[in-house]
Parts: sequence; structure tokens; C-alpha cells
Amino acid sequence: MSADPLGLAFDAAREAASLGEVPVGAAIVREGRVLAVAGNRPRRLHDPTAHAEILAIRAACAALGDERLTGCDLYVTLEPCPMCAGAISFARIRRLYYGASDPKGGGVEHGPRVFNQPTCHHAPEVYGGLRETEAAALLKDFFQARRD
Repeated sequence: MSADPLGLAFDAAREAASLGEVPVGAAIVREGRVLAVAGNRPRRLHDPTAHAEILAIRAACAALGDERLTGCDLYVTLEPCPMCAGAISFARIRRLYYGASDPKGGGVEHGPRVFNQPTCHHAPEVYGGLRETEAAALLKDFFQARRD
């Protein structure tokens, strides 16, 4: 398993793919300590909200005993959707780092751009495009295998 947070997110994404889930992974870190790592699980859990980011946020909140993740950074392999962007805002995540952009389903750079809305109470610092080629290939390969 990788030691860096984005590497952990990629490990979780690959594990999700092996379970037939869309390969998205997330890791949450505070002060160098990994609080949570999760991969997508909507199919397995029969839960449309079981995106990697949501599962990681839930686990990190449980680990800290708090509904706020102040001072925490989230690493995810794909641009968060609008639902996850809303959860990131409510959790008060400090920084969001993500891999591939998602022009069809993203909610940060694309779609509703949740953090740019006047109704958004907290916007994290956002850094996109990390290991973007690798993240995009993971998704492309997963969906290509489903079509074959």
C-alpha cells in the first residue's frame, strides 16, 4: 500500500474497481496522520450516497468524534460530484486535492461549481489535476472493460 495520501486514494480506487465499483478512491489526512481511506461502494452497500468522499468523511468524523474536519485535507482520484462537494463544504475540509476532472458529473470545476456559489458557507483550497493521466486511465480502462 502507498504511503502518500493520493497513493492511498489510488489504492482504494483500484480496490473499488476489483469489486465492480466505479474506481474512485479518497483519503483524509490531518497533520500528516491518515484518518480515513475509502473507495466507492454504492453498489455493494445499495446506497447512492456511498461515494468514496462521503465514506471517507464519515470515517474521519467518527475517528475524530466531530462533524467538522477542520484542518483536514481530502485527496480523491476524481473531481467530486455536487453531492460530495456539498459534504466537503459542510465538513469544513481545509484543502481538496483531486486527480482527473469530471466534465459530465463534477461539481467543483464543472457543473454547478458548488464552492463558487454564494450559498456555499465554506470553500476549501482546491488543487486539481494531480496524477490526472493515471486517474483518467483508471476510469477509462474500467468502463472500456465493461463495454467489451
